[in-house]
Amino acid sequence: MLSALCAPAARPRLRGSGPLLARLHRASLATQATTRSPLVIGIRREDKNRWERRVALTPAHVKELIAETGAQVIVQPSNTRIFNNASFVAAGATINEDLSHADAILGIKEVPIDKLIPSKTYVIFSHTHKGQKYNMPSLQAFLDKGIRLIDYELMVNEEGKRQVLFGKHAGYAGMIDGLHGLGQRLLALGYNSPFIHMGQAHVYPNLECVHTKLRHVADIIEDQGLPDAFAPMLFTFTGSGNVTQGARAIFDDLPHDNVTVDELPFIAKDRYNDRYRRRLLALQVNAQDYVERIDGGPYSREEYREYPERYRSVFATKIAPYTSMLVNGIYWESKYPRLMTTGDLAYIQSQRELRTRMLAIADISCDIGGSLEFMSHASTIDSPFFYVDAVNGLEHKDIEKPGVQINSIDNLPTELPFEASKHFGDSLYPYAKALALGDLKHPVLSHAIICQDGALAKQHKHLEKSLAQSSGLRVANTQRKRVLLAGSGMVSQPLVDYLASSKDTDITIASNDLSEAKRLAYQFPNTVAALLDVSDSRALDQLIKDCDVVVSLVPAHLHPRLADAAIRRGKHMVTASYISPEMQSLDQAARDAQVSIISEIGLDPGIDHCSAMKIIDEAKSRGGKIRSFISWCGGLAAPEHSDNQIGYKFSWSPRGVLTAGLNPAQYKANGRMHQIAEGKLFENRFSSVPLYPGFAFEGLANRDSLQYAEPYGLELENMDTMFRGTLRYEGYSEIMDCLLRLGLLSLDPKSHVSAASATEFLHNAIGKGDLRHLLAQRLALSSSDPLVDRLHLALEEFGMLSSGSPITAPTSLDAMSKILQTSLKLNPGERDIVCLFHEFGIENLDGSYSVQTSSLVAYGDAESGETAMARTVGVPAAIAARLLLEDKVATKGVLRPTIKEIYEPLLQRLEAKGLVFAEQTKNGVHNSLQHRMKWTK
Repeated sequence: MLSALCAPAARPRLRGSGPLLARLHRASLATQATTRSPLVIGIRREDKNRWERRVALTPAHVKELIAETGAQVIVQPSNTRIFNNASFVAAGATINEDLSHADAILGIKEVPIDKLIPSKTYVIFSHTHKGQKYNMPSLQAFLDKGIRLIDYELMVNEEGKRQVLFGKHAGYAGMIDGLHGLGQRLLALGYNSPFIHMGQAHVYPNLECVHTKLRHVADIIEDQGLPDAFAPMLFTFTGSGNVTQGARAIFDDLPHDNVTVDELPFIAKDRYNDRYRRRLLALQVNAQDYVERIDGGPYSREEYREYPERYRSVFATKIAPYTSMLVNGIYWESKYPRLMTTGDLAYIQSQRELRTRMLAIADISCDIGGSLEFMSHASTIDSPFFYVDAVNGLEHKDIEKPGVQINSIDNLPTELPFEASKHFGDSLYPYAKALALGDLKHPVLSHAIICQDGALAKQHKHLEKSLAQSSGLRVANTQRKRVLLAGSGMVSQPLVDYLASSKDTDITIASNDLSEAKRLAYQFPNTVAALLDVSDSRALDQLIKDCDVVVSLVPAHLHPRLADAAIRRGKHMVTASYISPEMQSLDQAARDAQVSIISEIGLDPGIDHCSAMKIIDEAKSRGGKIRSFISWCGGLAAPEHSDNQIGYKFSWSPRGVLTAGLNPAQYKANGRMHQIAEGKLFENRFSSVPLYPGFAFEGLANRDSLQYAEPYGLELENMDTMFRGTLRYEGYSEIMDCLLRLGLLSLDPKSHVSAASATEFLHNAIGKGDLRHLLAQRLALSSSDPLVDRLHLALEEFGMLSSGSPITAPTSLDAMSKILQTSLKLNPGERDIVCLFHEFGIENLDGSYSVQTSSLVAYGDAESGETAMARTVGVPAAIAARLLLEDKVATKGVLRPTIKEIYEPLLQRLEAKGLVFAEQTKNGVHNSLQHRMKWTK
């Protein structure tokens, strides 16, 4: 089918040629062959984003390079590169992750600072030679690491013409994407157009298929016409280099008339001419068309280049009011006036008569804050468009809201990776060959050196000023980060707040409750809401495809489904829930996909792991041995608001709280193993937990404490105690055990509930009649037992003794979750408290014994309504997501925050948010909680 639609792409020449290249090579290559052995050439895997599939040299180029120079070529493995690993092996290259043995390393895009290998030669697009502020830290790293940096942009011939570039391919892809975006924008404004049939560049196998599609679109324009409201449609092209030539090569397939700046006012007056409904207009402009001398004198090209401060741009008044789509391909430096300022755009957008003008900008040059002041960042292939509403000072991604559409993808040629790589490799090959032979005096190579041996090249000494101004900055990744938050429940707000505080991050809140997601999204910039149906695999896949990191706050049993989709899409993931067997089974798949899934990163589990591992690792570094570990954690109503029979109000999922009480548990205490069967936690409670004299705590064993010995790096057989527990106020477990025995916490599907009210639900469970008598009878208690009165009062507090709304739930426990979520919620002006307490019994290197504690007590904010639970779950999860977005986590697989590369920066960032652990050390076991606890019922 494809062959019927698209002719095969033309096969480009394998290498450069011409008299200049011949002159440049003749003398040097003959000498090199006899003076030194060839260099080892490395080809790095592109890692700026998953779409970057280009390569500097194709396997055909590598094969010829090895044959002609005898060079060894090492290629980093990649599963996304347009040419697979096997094709490079067949060409004679070695596949190896480690490029440290290479003398010179070829790449395409910028290299992360932490991946730069000292004392090498790097040949890349560094985006530093114009003093780009966001990349000055990168240039400083090249200097600090003694790297020779050769930049493709500076590889020019004797006439100053660039020799190695993707220019036309950027123009091809930028124009294709621009037409695609314009069609989408017009549809969002309520108008069908022929451009709606254009896809993004990456959906076409080759350029022949693109031209086939353009011919189809051209036919529709001529047959059906353009939307009347937007005619005439003027496409304005700036620049005359390869970028603009590539854009015109695409655009010129469409029916159009070329016009001049002087004709624009007359065309506007004649806008109802039927010709403009069936043909586009193309305007090619150069500097003389859009700048004028400030003093009113004539334009001089030479003067403009030497004294640009004497000129100003008149694009906003002379050209923009007539332009439908701007295709920007100019080379711009800060010494020149901007094509348009933000103020210029605001003026145009404020004019009602210009509402159909400046609909879209394809900024192929992608100069951030450059010729277009309001172009704030590079967009991505996944999310190619954003919108600038300069009148209201807004930047957003809602295609239906006001604003000019901007397409500013900074790696456009990778949308056409096969042809772009072959074209680029053809132009690079002669210089790669010279490099392989060690000819760094080659005029094209030597001219392109920005720095070497820790110093800037003479022609780039002016960058010292830019470096000084950027001193202390870190590399600014201008690519926007994208987070998918699955779930919009009680702990979501602090998470979104933390992530949204970074202006480079776009957040999608996906929930089965779309109205709830929208209410949350509307509070934050760069945040949108979406409907989440985890059972709809196609819709879920689409949501995950469009993000960089998934944060899952959905019910725990749904995490594996999201994790599986994330792994298939190569996306990292964060979740606050315990690692279930189903999640653990995905570990190897995540490793194979180079995906990190950070689990158990909330409060408990979560920052309890982090604080514990800090103490454990520090003790081990001193030669100490952990002999006892006790951890208590609880999220409760603040004491002054614990005004009900269980002393509890819900600050997180009621269902999660209730199901936790049904779990089995096991732990080790004072050398003995203890096991608690499923459903027996409440009757095996710890009636007193003496953490703080001012708190009347009781406690429950928390799941399997023993399983954490291995991830904590502890030797269980050499420990007296290994225990993790959950804190509650005294009296909680007694009432909850009664509810369990009455069948109100059953997870049996046969306990399905369909009742007219909570009262009917209670009657269905225990019968009708005298309630105190029924309760005493079902619980085998005396009617005069104080517990009966407490339970009766509790049920009244729960709202189960008065009429209410109908209740439908799959189990009795789910019905109780709904009831308690309403009756035991924190009211306005109330706050909660989180208590986390670790105790470590440490045998020191000298044989002495010490007790070290690490504790955190945090209160919610009654005024803002933010709970301590939401903050201590949401913020750690958000920090974990941020670490993944920043590529700070090298370990892959299903992870806990028990490794230093996670827990150390996470604790540091928590401190910056006011969540600080208090640590204390005492000598001797007699002061320990282990010594004071009553470990048997």
